[in-house]
Amino acid sequence: MKPENPIAIPDAAIARVPSATDQRNEKRTDKKLKLTLEAGHSSSAVVLHCQGRIIFRSEARALSTIVAEVLPSARRMVVDLAGIDSVDSGGLGELVLTHMWAEAARYTLKFASPKKSVRHLFEITNLVSIFDVYASVPEAMAAMVQEEVHSA
Repeated sequence: MKPENPIAIPDAAIARVPSATDQRNEKRTDKKLKLTLEAGHSSSAVVLHCQGRIIFRSEARALSTIVAEVLPSARRMVVDLAGIDSVDSGGLGELVLTHMWAEAARYTLKFASPKKSVRHLFEITNLVSIFDVYASVPEAMAAMVQEEVHSA
């Protein structure tokens, strides 16, 4: 699901975040060595499409920075993990902190479309009991609508 109305990502969080390896070897073009984030707004929430990997340092920090800057005005966000190949311990920690912050601020943050390996990581770390993880972005959006109906 592509964003219906793309929104600008704040300047503080750039759309392509070079990894440490990219910085050491700028000629290398391996797509797995970066994280690309593209935010779009649908009728009921912001959808953040992620591509690459969520690893310690700049990639994980870029994701949490965008969530922290966009979520207060949007109040509801789905993080689309369909394009994420891997998440390391630093990336998991950043996802947990971001989720805790969103929950404490009473924002809605859901995760959608994790690949099998990322879903397995969420399961073995028991994060599936904490995160709201859905098989697809439309399922996550439907859950948001359902929660809104029940809370009204």
